[in-house]
Amino acid sequence: MASNKRLTAARAAVDTNKTYDLADAIALVKTNAKAKFDETIEISLNLGIDPRHADQMVRGLISLPNGTGKTLRVGVFARGPKAEEALAAGADVVGAEDLAEKVQAGEIAFDRCIATPDMMALVGRLGKILGPRGLMPNPKLGTVTMDVKGAITAAKSGQVEYRAEKAGIIHAGVGKASFEADKLAENIRALVDAVQKARPAGAKGTYLKKAALSSTMGPGVRVDVAGFSAA
Repeated sequence: MASNKRLTAARAAVDTNKTYDLADAIALVKTNAKAKFDETIEISLNLGIDPRHADQMVRGLISLPNGTGKTLRVGVFARGPKAEEALAAGADVVGAEDLAEKVQAGEIAFDRCIATPDMMALVGRLGKILGPRGLMPNPKLGTVTMDVKGAITAAKSGQVEYRAEKAGIIHAGVGKASFEADKLAENIRALVDAVQKARPAGAKGTYLKKAALSSTMGPGVRVDVAGFSAA
């Protein structure tokens, strides 16, 4: 009941017909994040694209300047010296056929998946499991690489993947409610900048249509996208 009352009060504090500038939106979201845990702050970006067309897909990785406040669990498909390198670099699970068997059994103990190029024949067979979860290693994202240590370090240090869903919307975590407002603002601007730079050639008209901020348990707050263009 208490959580319902809290959410009702939080919603009452947000004018759903208004778009707030970024600083005001962050302040409002932080104020409304009153759960007993450190809520994640998430941004939603509505893009003028149709991801069903291959030339309008928007996807990438960015290392946020102030991290995410969350430590990703990293799984690595590698053998021999590269497997040893992965373990030394702090990977949570490392393996080859044994790791593939665990994934096929539904035991997926990682949030980011990295693979050396020679493992992709094996990993490719897991596409139906890893793909829908957004976990399939991809050379364009730097998750199919011989630089296993570098990829693990990046993932552990606050790297965020952004990917447009079917409706052209990107959801991404940009920090925690405990972050200082200016740190959140830096992270948000870095992410939006990366998304704007990733604008596909096939996208016509307005690219960044809408933006909203929310916390795990709080209501969404609309953000004025003109502020991002100006910056």
